Amino acid sequence: MSDSTLTAETRERALERLAASVKPGEELDLLVIGGGVTGAGIALDAASRGLSTAVVEAQDWAAGTSSRSSKLVHGGLRYLQMLDFKLVLEALKERDLLLTAVAPHLVRPLPFLYPLRHRVWERAFVGAGILLYDLLASIRRGRRALPFHRHLSRRGLAAAFPDFAKQAAVGAIEYWDANVDDARFVMTLMRTAVGFGVHAASRTQVVELTKNAEGAVDGAVLENLETGTRFAAKARVVISSTGVWTEESQALADDNGGLRVLASKGIHIVVPRDRIKGTPGLILQTAKSVLFVIPWSRYWVIGTTDTPWHQELMNPVATAADIDYVIAEANKVLAHPIGSKDIIGTWAGLRPLLQPGTKEGTQSAKVSREHTVASPVPGLVAIAGGKFTTYRVMARDAVDFALSAEAAKNPSVTGGIPLVGAAGLAAARHELASIVDGLGWDSVVTDHLLHRYGANIRDIAQIARDDPAMAAPLEHASAYRRAEIVYAMTHEGALHLDDLMMRRTRMVYEYPNEAMDALPEVAAIARATLGWSAERTAHEVAVYRERAAADAAAARQPDDESAAEAREKAPDIVPMIDLGTSSTP
Repeated sequence: MSDSTLTAETRERALERLAASVKPGEELDLLVIGGGVTGAGIALDAASRGLSTAVVEAQDWAAGTSSRSSKLVHGGLRYLQMLDFKLVLEALKERDLLLTAVAPHLVRPLPFLYPLRHRVWERAFVGAGILLYDLLASIRRGRRALPFHRHLSRRGLAAAFPDFAKQAAVGAIEYWDANVDDARFVMTLMRTAVGFGVHAASRTQVVELTKNAEGAVDGAVLENLETGTRFAAKARVVISSTGVWTEESQALADDNGGLRVLASKGIHIVVPRDRIKGTPGLILQTAKSVLFVIPWSRYWVIGTTDTPWHQELMNPVATAADIDYVIAEANKVLAHPIGSKDIIGTWAGLRPLLQPGTKEGTQSAKVSREHTVASPVPGLVAIAGGKFTTYRVMARDAVDFALSAEAAKNPSVTGGIPLVGAAGLAAARHELASIVDGLGWDSVVTDHLLHRYGANIRDIAQIARDDPAMAAPLEHASAYRRAEIVYAMTHEGALHLDDLMMRRTRMVYEYPNEAMDALPEVAAIARATLGWSAERTAHEVAVYRERAAADAAAARQPDDESAAEAREKAPDIVPMIDLGTSSTP
């Protein structure tokens, strides 16, 4: 593995390699479109098989669905109701692999309570399902990654979750899954891919898919959105992993074939941890969806919804009706109901739901109940559907499909590749006292840093030692060290204030008013690190403020149409090129 840092400079080198791919003998093996968890996974899978690979993303890494999930890594308990044992077994295997080998610093165990409303039959029925869930997880070789479930009486439920309304359940079953900071996971996955030689360029939009004389896709026309420069790139195969933008991506090949995808919106609200007394998470069955109440650091994350979204794809937003629904469903089981004044943050994301069948003339392989790989035209592979937990399986299937007969001779090896920060994690924990010596960081801070950076906590500590001012917390976002903001730009590819506030950290959801009070300090650190002018800094701050105001205005609207209209009044920091569709990757 080579250097895995992401910076403005590594982005420029990736763009240069992409431009050079049009020269004889310089063609890439794979060009991946889309920088979410699937695209990053495909890039790592391909590069670790020895394929020359580049990946482009029109916005920041994980800017779409992959930073707006429920932040869970799970086996899909609900699929047992559908008797889809194979899918659950696959997801449980991936969950445990992430917990134990691939990303133990980023993915952490989390207990959940499944409340029971009936004493006998429901406990027997649900208990049998969760027992099967645990037994399927036990099939994997080695020690179990998570504890077995246990049954709780009404008194046990009250002890574990004091704010659970007494009349709402007669007891519960506690079982285990895991949670993850989804955006950080994707960024770390992308860094790992870069360490294997992937050329990664964010803020780079595909504006056309090119074809050779035989009509096969042989590359793309790209635009560097930071400069407006447009150029061509060549690859033996182009893989589209663009989620809810799948149909728009396929249309760039000027072909009507391919996969069909529906965008479904899910929203989450964030409330302070001390507002609800409880330790484990909750999983609640509602009439419309599954609702999770998830402990998240100093907060609770509550969601989600499941409604069709027909507006612009880049910026889905929560409406007043969405928020009221989540509050009302949570309050059905809370002894001390929450209200809108308790909410300090919200987000909305879009799930790419595969629609039945593929368009006429499309070669496809439906490799899972949840995801499908297809080839709308020769040279172009599209993958859609799936979920965060099984990203590695999706990546393997996409690369296998692209390689065709060659795949058997060159199989995926990503199950044995730890992500950046995982290698050396145990040693870092043992050496923690010496690593942070003299920095004044307590166990709360070091646990926060280990969870975010793993063994790379050494890099954060070094930044703080080189400049003691960087060891201090942000004045108005004290969970984060100033060194983390620097590291996000020097190692994690952050180019804009939005990247820092919304994805490298999660301040946007974790502090009131989208962490507006922390904005000047973060902007000052960014200016010093990236060399921004006073005018550039003021512009970055202004755009962030406008977006925050537009999000707040959208959350007051009664429906998707009016909420989207309110959100669209704010500019994006790096606007995408309008190619004649509602949104294009």
